[in-house]
Amino acid sequence: VCMRHDVPNKSNTSNSLDVSDASDVSDVSDVSDVSNASDAGLDASEPERIAIEDTQKWLMEAVIGLNLCPFAKAVVVKDKVRYRVCVSSEPQDVLEMLREELQFLASADAQKVETTLLIAPYALSNFLDFNDFLNECDALLASLDLVGELQVADFHPDYQFAGEAPDAMGHFTNRAPYPTLHLLRESSVEEAVAVYPDAALIFERNIASLEALGIQGWAELGIVGRLNGRT
Repeated sequence: VCMRHDVPNKSNTSNSLDVSDASDVSDVSDVSDVSNASDAGLDASEPERIAIEDTQKWLMEAVIGLNLCPFAKAVVVKDKVRYRVCVSSEPQDVLEMLREELQFLASADAQKVETTLLIAPYALSNFLDFNDFLNECDALLASLDLVGELQVADFHPDYQFAGEAPDAMGHFTNRAPYPTLHLLRESSVEEAVAVYPDAALIFERNIASLEALGIQGWAELGIVGRLNGRT
């Protein structure tokens, strides 16, 4: 809904971002592998906290602050986001956590958990690898028979849309501090579009806003990925 999605080797889908400020995140995220945390000299729970804080900064400053998704603020107020962090560097570990989270969201009460952000700070740092990985995500969704019920939107620090200049500001509509999968309920997307009269124009407005902001303005938002050295 809010983000365009037309990178190579990936079918065109609707992306939106519903978020929560989740001030207490200690009980909503798990770490599947702590080897990267140990290598960095961090306590096992520390990468989790940092990844979520950096992601929340992006959500508040960019997605909500720049109104890139007009549907997001309402879910912030309702505090209905679930954060999960996979600190493994192995894509298959990310895929396994995605399996768990798709199953969880499909069975969860939408009044309590509306959406999930799965953050992978150490995996799939190369955008083309990440883009190829999305095909596995689609296949997993189909294998779980959840197509039409859930969808997976995607964000990456180096997100790039096909056919656009490398320095185009439009890429920033889908750039996040870390590779991130956003699990959405199809019913929620449909409801949001139904109550927003010009949802089809959101992406165009986002491009105009980001071009007006410019790369320097984006940098001044202070969005960083501390775990991958992106400051």
